[in-house]
Formats: sequence, structure tokens, C-alpha cells
Amino acid sequence: MSESPEPPAARVVVGVGDSPGCLTVLGRAADEARLRGAELWPVVAWEPPEGDLTARRFPATRVLVPEWERLAGERLTEALRDAFGNAGTGLPGRALVVRGAPGPALVRVADRDGDLLVVGAGGRGLLRRALWPSVGRHCLAHAVCPVLAVPPSPLEAALTAAHRRNTLRLRLDTGDLERESTNPR
Repeated sequence: MSESPEPPAARVVVGVGDSPGCLTVLGRAADEARLRGAELWPVVAWEPPEGDLTARRFPATRVLVPEWERLAGERLTEALRDAFGNAGTGLPGRALVVRGAPGPALVRVADRDGDLLVVGAGGRGLLRRALWPSVGRHCLAHAVCPVLAVPPSPLEAALTAAHRRNTLRLRLDTGDLERESTNPR
């Protein structure tokens, strides 16, 4: 009797980015991997600063490709350390650094039926949506596996609002803070 090959392990593929919401997404992906008994595959996608087309036109940029890839790897390592500490995720899996735009790169990695792709569904204003394509929308439209879009943490929205107020040099409304401290939810 011949033995059939063992089916590939279920994977939770998660996109890692630069936003503070990335930590929320990584935490949710790790929770999903534990619940499913799956491997965790954090992925950071990178492109040359001016895009692949420019990099192909100027051969001198080939010298910089290993450095850009190294920096992306450092960004991935730092995000994992920020999310899980020095102990690591405690899950089997593999961290990947992939060259390409984030949406297509994540869809290429999460190519199995048993995969789950986890992405952030950050709040995006009209201007941001017009200038930068949404990784989550691309993944939802093109992935062959289920996609879990994780909304931003309420704390992230509060921090963004506080940062905006500081940037515009607006006064902080201490009445809001007082009301929140006396009326905890």
C-alpha cells in the first residue's frame, strides 16, 4: 500500500506593514493560527523606492536591492518583536520577505485552499484612498482563500486624533479626558 503525501499544514498568512495597526493585525493572526492549529506566516512586501519599473531602467539600482531587502527583513523582525516580545510567537511557521506590491505579494503567498489571509482594514479617508491603493481591497478581490480584514483598534483612532491636534497645534480638550475618566465603559 502506498502512502499518500501528508497534506500541507494549514497556514495563516498575515501582512506586516508600517502602521501601528499592524500590531493588532499580527495579534489577531496569531490568535487565529492557535484556534486553527495552523502555522503563522508573517509577510512583509517591499518594492524599490521608485518602483520596479524605475529599478529596471537604471541598472545601478541592482546594487541597492540586497540592502532594501535587508531593511525590509529588519522591519519584519522589529514588528514581530513589538507584537510578541523576544519570546517569539510560540507558533510554527515561517516569516517571509517578498519583493512586490503588498496586495499582489500577499495573494501570491496565500495560494492554498486551506490558507487564511489576514490583513488590516485601516480607516482611510477619501484622499488617502485616492492616492494609495488598499491592500485589503486587493486581497479581498483576488485571493483564492478566505480573507480576514481586521479593523483598527479604537486606541489607534484616538492616537491619530491626538497626533493631528498636536500637528495643527490645537489645544487638547481636557473635558473629554475628564468625562472619560469619570465614566469608564
